[in-house]
Amino acid sequence: MTQTLEPTKTVDRLKIYKTSPELYDAMMALSAAAAKDIDPTIGELVKIRASQINHCAFCLDMHTRDARERGETEQRLALIAAWQEAGDLFTEREQAALALTEAITELGNGHVPDAVYARAAAAFTERELGQVIAMAVTINAWNRINVTVRMPAPRR
Repeated sequence: MTQTLEPTKTVDRLKIYKTSPELYDAMMALSAAAAKDIDPTIGELVKIRASQINHCAFCLDMHTRDARERGETEQRLALIAAWQEAGDLFTEREQAALALTEAITELGNGHVPDAVYARAAAAFTERELGQVIAMAVTINAWNRINVTVRMPAPRR
């Protein structure tokens, strides 16, 4: 089912981080836990890809900026959405993480396929695999909060 986007309206939304600061604190703790022992480049790719799928402008702005600061190239940033067609531009580990992130993010399509999980399990240690899963779950939670309250991307 294709979702129709309604025109942007000027509607005040809940400032959830002000009304529920404990939510923000819990999400920050979850983010820190998910980031332990994960390659920072893979972490940013996971966050960017999930944010693309979820249409979270705030998170896309933040994580593409963070990735650039870590030395990510413009070409790779431009091609994350088409990573499967990008040849060897992304490593096998990065591809496995991106495939797993897409499957986790698109759970409405069913489940995480065995082949996708097996590919990731072959590319990562058990600890790393757990962290990639945690990173994908965490960014999906951030995306859903920010899209719901329409957290705008900052103007520069």
